[in-house]
Amino acid sequence: MIGGTFVIDAVTHAYNLHPSNYRAVRYAESLANLIFGLHSSLSDEDYRVPTPEGFLKNWSVRELAHILFVESEVDLAVHHVLPLQTLFHDGLCSFEKTKQIRRRYPDRFLVYAGVDPLRGTAALEDLERQVEALQPSGLKLYPAAWLGESFRHTGWRMDDPTIAFPLFERARKLGIKNIAVHKGLPMGAVPIEAYKVDDIGGAADAFPDLNFEIVHGGMAFLDETGMQLSLFPNVYVNLEVTGALLVKRERWFAESLAALLKWAGPSRIMWGSGSVFCHPHPAIYKFWHDFQLPDDLVSVAGMQLTPEVKKMILGGNYARYAGVDVAAVQARIAQDEFSQRRAERLASPYSYQGDGHDE
Repeated sequence: MIGGTFVIDAVTHAYNLHPSNYRAVRYAESLANLIFGLHSSLSDEDYRVPTPEGFLKNWSVRELAHILFVESEVDLAVHHVLPLQTLFHDGLCSFEKTKQIRRRYPDRFLVYAGVDPLRGTAALEDLERQVEALQPSGLKLYPAAWLGESFRHTGWRMDDPTIAFPLFERARKLGIKNIAVHKGLPMGAVPIEAYKVDDIGGAADAFPDLNFEIVHGGMAFLDETGMQLSLFPNVYVNLEVTGALLVKRERWFAESLAALLKWAGPSRIMWGSGSVFCHPHPAIYKFWHDFQLPDDLVSVAGMQLTPEVKKMILGGNYARYAGVDVAAVQARIAQDEFSQRRAERLASPYSYQGDGHDE
């Protein structure tokens, strides 16, 4: 918690970025280096892994939990299965790791299933398998995959009745209401068309009983993203990577947040760090204690960031979105191992040394 506010990190990743996990070496290496480059450029020196070798590794679920709940103010986190098997042998964040998280930390993590819609019927079967094993709170999608022997970057649209809609129908049948899709941030040097947001409205209109979560909302296509929020009450924005801009690119973050607030107010903006992409503490701390919109952007947003608005963004909005009973979670974690370790002060960044239980 920070300032009495229950913090929900709406997207986290126990990446396997080790080169041995690369399937399409050229493209996987490019994406891994992009992730490390963002980590390096957006992190304070004390919260930066200094070398590629230290960052491009197989991060354990235990290490991720320590970063979130002992080294930062996060109380509850969401871990996504990442379905990038055309680039990485295990998809980058594996189903197996997510099963470990679900089993070991049921009071600290929610999880999302993850499938590749371009696999057609196989994707539907994979979703059923993951739902049975994980009882996920949502579904994570990527708008492109690398196909064939040439690993051609191939996109698809959220409003495609042939590719996307059967998956949404199956998700609904299986009890999944929240659909998260990576947008706004191309995965390396690839065409940007698939990462635009103009397909969100068609999905939101066709499935008004589902929620659609634009991950990396505000990184690009600002007005287009804001307009989706204003038109469709079932569209939300997740600030993964966008929130990290606050640490080293404060004006960029302020302009992005002001634009989102301009269109639809604060009620559908959700915090996400993307850890281990970056350490969660610096941005959370700065957002709560030090950040206010500059006067010229207050006139754009139509509001200032009051403590009540910050509480909504840091946890309240996601709790409502995913049906989290915050009081019940607080009671369950009050005396767990992480609360006890964090009781006096936050641990130093990346200080987990292993305890023989890593997987």
